[in-house]
Amino acid sequence: MDSNTLPRRAVILLSGGLDSTTLAYLLHTYGFQLYGLSFRYGQRHERELLAAQAVAQRLSFAEHRIVTLDLAQWGGSSLVGAGEIPSQPTSGIPSTYVPVRNLIFLAVAHAYAEAIDADAVAIAVSQVDYSGYPDCRGEFLAAYQQAADLASRRFVETGRRIPVLAPFLDVPKSAIIRLGLRLGVDYSLTWSCYRGGEWPCQECDSCRLRARAFAEVGVPDPLLAPPAAPRGTTGAVDR
Repeated sequence: MDSNTLPRRAVILLSGGLDSTTLAYLLHTYGFQLYGLSFRYGQRHERELLAAQAVAQRLSFAEHRIVTLDLAQWGGSSLVGAGEIPSQPTSGIPSTYVPVRNLIFLAVAHAYAEAIDADAVAIAVSQVDYSGYPDCRGEFLAAYQQAADLASRRFVETGRRIPVLAPFLDVPKSAIIRLGLRLGVDYSLTWSCYRGGEWPCQECDSCRLRARAFAEVGVPDPLLAPPAAPRGTTGAVDR
């Protein structure tokens, strides 16, 4: 097979949530060979990593790596145990913000992408329906791209950048779900709740955003199926 006909490679930051899962399905539809990157960063639970593994298996990723980075060492976020996860909306940037998490994750993704000669790094951030995190904004992604180019041997020697693909940046979550339904996304595989467990808490900010989006679309969230329905396990993630 000629190199020009090989599938394009994309490293995707795969959280196991509905946004990154929809992005994975979209890239798969466009013929990308997917290399998933998820993080065990000291978060309160690993339910989201189980979801990421399920999505990677469903879409036959070329590779799915779970990288351990212990951001809980210095705290700074209720997602890593520094205080309680809010049950009600708060003003300003919420305590669930993990300091510069997307900057860290993108840097690791770019290192991975350059090592395997990938064509892009993909992230499912949105600055429309989100919790106000500063590293989900277009200004951040534009500045990050410039820094990533300057740090890249490939870019310095050949001028070939590894672009950050963020197609959902200005897309509301309800529109993401509508797209996903057209793509055949199985949202029962996904997980959004900050608290983990067998069932979503329906109180945290992530649960509220998800519930509002499904309500706007007018379809039920498959994670809120009747308790009699079979559910996935919350066991340990493969190391």
